[in-house]
Amino acid sequence: MTIKLSNLYKKFGDTVVLDDVSLEIEPGDVIALIGASGAGKSTFLRSINYLEVPDSGHVDIDDLHLDFANINKDDILNLRRKTAMVFQQFNLFERRTALENVMEGLIQVKKIDKVTAAEQAAQELIKVGLSDRMAYYPKFLSGGQKQRVGIARALAMKPALLLLDEPTSALDPELVSEVQASIIQAAKSGQTMIIVSHEMDFVYHVASKVIFLEQGKIIESGTPEDVFYAPKHPRTKEFLARHTKNLEIGSFL
Repeated sequence: MTIKLSNLYKKFGDTVVLDDVSLEIEPGDVIALIGASGAGKSTFLRSINYLEVPDSGHVDIDDLHLDFANINKDDILNLRRKTAMVFQQFNLFERRTALENVMEGLIQVKKIDKVTAAEQAAQELIKVGLSDRMAYYPKFLSGGQKQRVGIARALAMKPALLLLDEPTSALDPELVSEVQASIIQAAKSGQTMIIVSHEMDFVYHVASKVIFLEQGKIIESGTPEDVFYAPKHPRTKEFLARHTKNLEIGSFL
């Protein structure tokens, strides 16, 4: 079923950060948001599951139809059951193991019993290559391993829409590829997602559609080939000229 984000609007003080942004997402789509710092990418992503509070707009996910101008606590909970977020800074519970971190949402949000939650959490950790790190606390994990726990935690929720906010920006360069590989695997499995990333090689190879944001507006969208190699808007051309000089078209990872 198509996910629809309609007319999202958000101001911080007198500054318009999202200006009537709308987007339709088909099942299995991987939407990449690109643009300069301050363009509204992270605000857009965080507004979708109400981590930022939009001033207005609508979201339709499966049988859930919400008006952000008239939303209650039950609506927010239902929305967050349909979505899952992977953060820049991991946001893991330091006093819980990798397995317990993944179990937490299953128990608290989905109300799954602990035995079943442990089984499902273990399956997701195996998928991201952490079968040998399930009993480790975050302080004993590398940045890349922490982020893969974050991805496993999000995927365990079986979200209709996975949101990833600069998932590799806090990592040392040598750890980036292991996280990107986990995201690509999720994409290949058919997970619908929106990702904010400044890694243009990664965006080109993982995305089915690229969205260019400028001052809170979508000014260009299309396939990676269209946007990267035949951009129509002058601002898109200017941005990509600076960020795609060494873009590799061949295989990734």
